[in-house]
Amino acid sequence: MNTETQNAIEAATFKRLLSHLDNNKDVQNIDLMILADFCRNCLSKWYQEEAEKFNVDISHDDAREKIYGMPYSEWKQNHQPPATAEQLEKFEAKKKSG
Repeated sequence: MNTETQNAIEAATFKRLLSHLDNNKDVQNIDLMILADFCRNCLSKWYQEEAEKFNVDISHDDAREKIYGMPYSEWKQNHQPPATAEQLEKFEAKKKSG
């Protein structure tokens, strides 16, 4: 496989991941952090960091919008309920163990 094809496959896979997350808004960031040690916010930070490597200046808010498919404030208001006590407890336990 040549580099161009590999990059195209990786880009398509990333787009598919974003689509999957978009279609599963009920999966909360805190649950992703507990289970996989990353979330949508992590993806937006990684997106911004990788853009910088290509000398592309993108703000944190713009990177978040790329990942969330809408402004973060809108996504948070419409799709992110407050974390439950159980989620917070699991998240704290994960941080202590990791």
